[in-house]
Amino acid sequence: MTGRVGKTRNIFLVWLIWPLITLGIYHLVWYYKVNREARDFDERIDVRPGMAVVAIALGWILIVPPFISVYNTGDRIARMQRAAGMTPTCNPWIGLVLVFVFSLHSLYYQQELNRIWTLYGNRPEGEHVSLAV
Repeated sequence: MTGRVGKTRNIFLVWLIWPLITLGIYHLVWYYKVNREARDFDERIDVRPGMAVVAIALGWILIVPPFISVYNTGDRIARMQRAAGMTPTCNPWIGLVLVFVFSLHSLYYQQELNRIWTLYGNRPEGEHVSLAV
């Protein structure tokens, strides 16, 4: 089974700098890309990246959807780590708690994703790689 590698990103740019410069728009773009990378990396991960973004962007009206989406994204990253042959270190509960601490979930999740891409030698985004599982 093969999957496509995602992009290694600077965790501080993802968490603080780009969202400040773009007035929060970058966070939505990043969230879409992270969920798309999960889908492209392992076809067994079922996610609709657009719906994940809608959940965090508009879901606040109903209160619960953003928290479910953040938790599910953390779970997807853990599944990606398993598919890469790593011991999963991404904990969706930690990501959920970090939402309430200066929105540090994006920093945490990107760090966990970068661990996967480093395992594959930081190959160019979109390159096909073999999955361990």
